[in-house]
Amino acid sequence: MTESFAEQYLSKQGLILIERNFHSRQGEVDLIMLDGNTYVFVEVKYRKSKGFGGAIAAISASKQKKVKHCITFYLHQRGLNEYNTPCRIDVVTLEGDIVQPQVTWLKNAF
Repeated sequence: MTESFAEQYLSKQGLILIERNFHSRQGEVDLIMLDGNTYVFVEVKYRKSKGFGGAIAAISASKQKKVKHCITFYLHQRGLNEYNTPCRIDVVTLEGDIVQPQVTWLKNAF
């Protein structure tokens, strides 16, 4: 549900969905979207409250590393050069009521 909410939010901002929940042995990317010609790899996190740092605090250094490895695998699998392909990693956090959460979109988050 949270990933669908984030996808709809980003689509309204002009991004185009390529893939949901891309899995590899290295990890998972929640959403892969296009912003113009830039591949946007999106990590989505939800927390009911902002306690303990909120949703953004749930993205540890270990999680960031796994996401980066997964992105490299995704690009190589599709014959894209990781150094010449425009891409970024965004984070969408959802906090509060799941029906109408507070949304924060962090571009180039890590």
